[in-house]
This record gives sequence, structure tokens and C-alpha cells, in this order.
Amino acid sequence: MSVTHDEQTASTAGARAHARAQAAQADGPMPVVPASDWPTPPEGVDASRLTWAETVPGGRYTVKVLGRGTRLRLTDVTGTACAHVLLWRSDAPWERLSVADTVKVPWQAYLGAGHPLLTDQGRVLATVVADTSGHHDALCGTTTIASNTARYGAGEPESPSPAGRELFVLAAAKHGMGPADVPPSLSFFHGVRVADDGALVDTGSAGPGRHVDLVLHLPCVVAVVDTAHPLDDSPTFDVGPVEVLAWSAHDDLTDLVRTAGDTDPEYARAVANSEDVFAAAHP
Repeated sequence: MSVTHDEQTASTAGARAHARAQAAQADGPMPVVPASDWPTPPEGVDASRLTWAETVPGGRYTVKVLGRGTRLRLTDVTGTACAHVLLWRSDAPWERLSVADTVKVPWQAYLGAGHPLLTDQGRVLATVVADTSGHHDALCGTTTIASNTARYGAGEPESPSPAGRELFVLAAAKHGMGPADVPPSLSFFHGVRVADDGALVDTGSAGPGRHVDLVLHLPCVVAVVDTAHPLDDSPTFDVGPVEVLAWSAHDDLTDLVRTAGDTDPEYARAVANSEDVFAAAHP
């Protein structure tokens, strides 16, 4: 005769045994801990260097503190993801990603390799160092509970179609921040272009398996929210998963700093500003 769940957990010992048995049944979306256990590290990266490994399902979020010199790779697994991203300095969270400066200072509204993610203090938090997608957005921000409710019938975090801002608020709360600390975000894997008449044109996805890599110049709280783009015209919420991998890559940061003087003066200055603030805090 089979044993029911209630019978399995009727005693403390039974409940403990049942709970421990679930460890072997962890599903794919859960973070891999330690990250070095991730089965398929990026080419050329030893698994021991991994510091974050996770698959984020559509409609969910993840957040983690990453150190200076970390390389972060986001991958659109199925071609239907939209990774909304925010960064805060972990040692001074009042300084955070400024989408306005990220577009204005480099004189470029379209994200791609070489693009700095800037704060309003003139410092670079991270640089995009690789991009196989080219379908990103720095103009629209993320979705709200009102917009998702209007389109899908719900936008609360626990609903089947959670809005981006609501998920960012939860991510920020885990690090002592509130709704006022959640600025506009960037979006990866769902493109937007500006037409000649100024209209915003949705260019969608570049397809499955595309990735974008960032290298962090300063220690950051990084939040990734995988939810629909505001211009997504699908009547149903069908956002696919984002794979999140991070690893120690101090040589990549060293190369960015060393060659900054050969690039645009705005980028060189932002890199110098980041180096200055980090050196002052870590003499």
C-alpha cells in the first residue's frame, strides 16, 4: 500500500526525511551552489572560476553581489527571453545604473560591445565586452503592474505575468533598498530601434542561444528580471528562460583599463573615475 504525503510527514523525523529527500530533486531553475558544479562552463573558463550559475525562468528574477573584475554572461536560451538588468554599487548603493547617462555620455542609444553602463557620477559600473545578439533596449525601461494588467490581466509578482518593476522592487529589498532605489533599467535580447519619425520600433529577438557579456569595474548588486518587454506585442505571456553565468575575470578588466586611453575620451574618463573611487576605498 502506498504511503500518503500526510503519513510521510506525520512525525518530525518523517518530515525531516521528506524535506532532505527533496535536495536530490532540485529543478533546473534553481541556482547551482557552488557555481563550480555547473555542468557546462563557458569555453576556456575553468569551472572553479564560476561564481554564479543559474537559469531564470520567464516571469522570475535573480539578484547577487558580484565583485570587481567579474565577467557576467546572460544567454537567451530559447530566443524568447527579455533580461531586464539593474546594477547598484554594493559599497555605495545610492550610486546606481543611470540609463540616461549610459545613452548620453557615449553618444549612442544602442547597446553593443564596448558600451559602458554608467552612473550619474560619471563612473562606469560595467562594460559590454561581447554581444552575439544585437537586440537590446535602453529606451523603454521595464513593465509595470498597470501595463501588465492591461495586457495580460495581472502584473503582481505572484501572478502568471509579473511586471518588471515589481520584481525589481523585490530584488532591491533583499539588499536593504526600497522602491525609490529602483531606477529605469536596460533590456537585453529584445530590440528596439528609433524610426525616422521618432517612433519606437520593436525588433524582437535575434534567436536562441545568443549571449551578452559584461565586465564589472566596481563591486555591484546585479539584478536580472526576466519578463516581457513593454513593446512586446504578444497577447500572451510567453517569456523564455535566461541563463546567468559569472566568473572571475580580472585580466579582462585589466585589459579594459589598460586600453581605455585608446578609446573615446568619454569612456576613458569614466574608467578613470571608477579606478579612482575604487583605489581610494581600497588603499
